[in-house]
Amino acid sequence: MLVELSAKRLQLLKEVVPRRTRVAVLGNPDTPYHPKAVEDIKAAAPSLSIELKFVSARTPEELDRAFSAVSRAHAQSLYVIEDAFFVTHRTTLLKLASKARLPAIYASREFADEGGLMSYGANVRELFRQSAGYVDKILKGAKPADLPVEQPTKFELVVNLKTAKTLGLKIPESVLLQATEVIR
Repeated sequence: MLVELSAKRLQLLKEVVPRRTRVAVLGNPDTPYHPKAVEDIKAAAPSLSIELKFVSARTPEELDRAFSAVSRAHAQSLYVIEDAFFVTHRTTLLKLASKARLPAIYASREFADEGGLMSYGANVRELFRQSAGYVDKILKGAKPADLPVEQPTKFELVVNLKTAKTLGLKIPESVLLQATEVIR
């Protein structure tokens, strides 16, 4: 699903800031699926007339350097590839994005809840419910190897209008209509 999610996040960012064409993409080179995510983002960018600048961070200290590189590249918005390290250090990441006045999209709703512009990703609460169903089946004797692997089926777009106002952005109605939740 990585291809579809990457393209959808980039498309949502373009809808919110249509005239901004330079997007910085923040990834973690230590995360095994990030090269595939980068490939998918590169594939989606031309059809949206987006120029990409890739930056990376694997430690808290590297976040400052990554944002310096974003600034030097004159990026106009930010795409953060989903990563546990970024979720763990989201407060720092959100402060840096705010300081740089960059509209950003994230995969985890915690970012939008805590001041990020928007997030689009799997509904984690629904994933936990699915996990509980698996646990129940295993406790009733099912072999884990016999259970099917299920992909997420519910996704959520969270838009933070407070952040949009701070950035001087008007979120298009087309994006608001897609939103699962709008933070006012």
